[in-house]
Amino acid sequence: MNISEYIGDIILLLVLVVSTLLLATNQNFTPQNTLALLLIVLSLGGLMVIIHYSIMRIEREMINRERMIRVNLEEISLKMAQRYDSTIAHVDGVVEEFSKRVYR
Repeated sequence: MNISEYIGDIILLLVLVVSTLLLATNQNFTPQNTLALLLIVLSLGGLMVIIHYSIMRIEREMINRERMIRVNLEEISLKMAQRYDSTIAHVDGVVEEFSKRVYR
């Protein structure tokens, strides 16, 4: 996990927490209410960071899977080309043998 990928989320989470604290103090909440509101906002922000991390992980897995599929398709195409070439060579051999027999 690279922290530079999440610096935007962390900054937004800090802004969310500070604005919640300012709102709670301006509304003359009790310290218990302020703490409860702060915990709610922190959990909401944490949930957003977790969702962002999950999306990034899924994106990396999709890129890796796409890369593996591309490599497998390249291998399959090489094998198919080899089979095609060997089949063509075999057919050419049979045609040559048949044409030799016809001209005799």
